[in-house]
Amino acid sequence: MGTGRVALVLLLATALLQALLAAPAEGLVRIPLKKRPADGNGGLHDARRRGFLGGSSNAAAAALNKAEAEEEGDIVALKNYLNAQYYGEIGIGTPQQRFTVIFDTGSSNLWVPSSKCYLSMACYFHERYKAGQSNSYKKNGKPASIRYGTGAISGYFSLDSVKIGDVVVSNQDFIEATREPGITFMVAKFDGILGLGFKEISVGAAVPVWYNMVKQGLVDDPVFSFWFNRHAGEGQGGEIVFGGIDPNHYKGNHTYVPVTRKGYWQFDMGDVLIGGKSTGFCASGCAAIADSGTSLLTGPTAIITQINEKIGAAGVVSQECKAVVSQYGQRIIDQLLAETHPSKICSSVGLCTFDGAHGVSAGIRSVVDDEAGESNGLFNEAMCNACEMAVVWIQNQLAQNQTQDLVLQYINQLCERLPSPMGESSVDCNRVASMPDIAFTIGGRKFTLKPEQYILKEGEGPAAQCISGFTAMDIPPPRGPLWILGDIFMGAYHTVFDYGNLKVGFAEAA
Repeated sequence: MGTGRVALVLLLATALLQALLAAPAEGLVRIPLKKRPADGNGGLHDARRRGFLGGSSNAAAAALNKAEAEEEGDIVALKNYLNAQYYGEIGIGTPQQRFTVIFDTGSSNLWVPSSKCYLSMACYFHERYKAGQSNSYKKNGKPASIRYGTGAISGYFSLDSVKIGDVVVSNQDFIEATREPGITFMVAKFDGILGLGFKEISVGAAVPVWYNMVKQGLVDDPVFSFWFNRHAGEGQGGEIVFGGIDPNHYKGNHTYVPVTRKGYWQFDMGDVLIGGKSTGFCASGCAAIADSGTSLLTGPTAIITQINEKIGAAGVVSQECKAVVSQYGQRIIDQLLAETHPSKICSSVGLCTFDGAHGVSAGIRSVVDDEAGESNGLFNEAMCNACEMAVVWIQNQLAQNQTQDLVLQYINQLCERLPSPMGESSVDCNRVASMPDIAFTIGGRKFTLKPEQYILKEGEGPAAQCISGFTAMDIPPPRGPLWILGDIFMGAYHTVFDYGNLKVGFAEAA
């Protein structure tokens, strides 16, 4: 999810799915999730905006849970909806106060609503931490705030014990949120977020929960892993294992890549292929992060638009894009043919400035790094971004020996497929079977997503609704271009976060 970047996980629906937290073996915390069929109320778009606020289990379900508890150990309910959310319960304080949280590898803080949250309606829809009722509470009081793309929370730090599965982390710093503005947090099914990222992005320099689990000897191995079941309503919804890896949930061997930048679980990624053909966009390398707190798969607009064009996703016409193609398309072609470096073309035609390494537009600010300052200049950001996308697209088409007329026609088609402002793109459910595979090169291996894996579908027959699992977000250098491989990718590939060896591993999910 990540401070200061678009929290895509907050844009999607949250509703009922059941899951379990089984008692761990020594030095290992196993968090299995069990799904129930998604609530059928409302359409996909309504679900994303409103959320589902019902959902306490009935007596029969409670009896079933009790029987399973006797067989498997401690059980904690986890909820999910449409394969877009995976989250579950933790306990804070003595005696425990229970909260539903997202286990988020894209942020590093733990926060839950506070009983002192009086002015935000969102707090009244969720469980609130009551410091006065915990015997293990310790006062801190340091102010804290976390800003997301769809809202923000603010409050202050407190100290208490945190129970995850069957282990208890003592003296854990967390944020009591006293303000949660915006509709997003009000309709969210989860109460808070438990960050599993590195301390480098922890607000207030708070020690993350995972760090304390390792430091306090609560896990044998400094490793945790995720398995997400993408078949809604069929058995377990997924599993998080703290301290190890469950061999039952992957096939073959993991491909590991080193963490290149601590903060998010960031690593280097290679070429992106559409239907087996190179896009060339990341042939020389791109940065990527594995993020359990993001539902979809996010990448630069230039390549996401190409993907959505190939799968027939309906986007919004960008007048800036069409204007660039109309006014500057031929000049871009001429400069590419003259072997002008692609990074200099948009500045040479007057749409971007050039900082010595790449083009930058006026007003660009990193959505990942809050400290990134605005670039000076007098040029329009949208036109600069459109120009840089056009350069990528045209370069790729020229490499395929397309005629110049066909290149410009194709670029105009891509302009038609630019995503909507919210990043959503709908597709025809009847065309899913004919859509191309999309592959990502990681550690020299191609990780392929099939259409049924990257399309989110609700309903059946004429009432079915489908959306593309790809959404665009442009993060400028030096942090970007950055890909965010969320639940769409992690559902297809079992993911290991090796904190001890600073690497991330992927294997086909079983």
